[in-house]
Amino acid sequence: MGVDKHSQRSSIVNTGLPCEIECVERRNICGLTRRKFIAASLAAPLVVYNTSDFAAAQELEPTPACGDNGGVTPAQTPGPFYKPSSPERVSLLEPGIQGTRIVLEGYVRSTKCKPIKWAIVDFWHADAGGEYDNAGFKLRGHQFTDGAGKYRLETIVPGLYPGRTRHFHVLVQAPNHGVLITQLYFPGVPENRRDQIFNPKLVIAVRDVTGSKAAKFDFVVQA
Repeated sequence: MGVDKHSQRSSIVNTGLPCEIECVERRNICGLTRRKFIAASLAAPLVVYNTSDFAAAQELEPTPACGDNGGVTPAQTPGPFYKPSSPERVSLLEPGIQGTRIVLEGYVRSTKCKPIKWAIVDFWHADAGGEYDNAGFKLRGHQFTDGAGKYRLETIVPGLYPGRTRHFHVLVQAPNHGVLITQLYFPGVPENRRDQIFNPKLVIAVRDVTGSKAAKFDFVVQA
């Protein structure tokens, strides 16, 4: 039976996402101040990837080809600032928003390199000052991949806040499959070396264009 974006949107409530958020809440992260959250993150048994050779991060292909070693895009913690029911939109830019503009695009594919149509790709991140909008939906939004499995997001480069490097949060879900929650990182950021969950496999490819930046990252999911 065919899947359209409307049925795909409704299916997200039946995924493993609530469990992900519940796991975070059980660690008493939700509702903490940023300073306490950072301390809790360092003490809690979060998944920590091997970051012993950060210099090699710049030499890695930022967007591994689908099917490489049969692996999927690494998962990471959703953090304490996830909010469900973000608006559907491909641009997070709003009047008066400050920061360097960036266009992030890529594909969602299966481990067999097949493009995934109508996959949900949900983004949330900090503003240029390192703050999240927890009252509304500023710099939050989801979209659906097109027939070629492509997504395209217009937003700003997220700011830094204590204890974390520059990053996007992303939720990806192929129709009728489980949820991937991960984070995307920027190359050449000094804080990458100090971030406890930084993963060089999640570095996006970035280039400068006139007055803004362009970036690429392809997601590989089980589907």
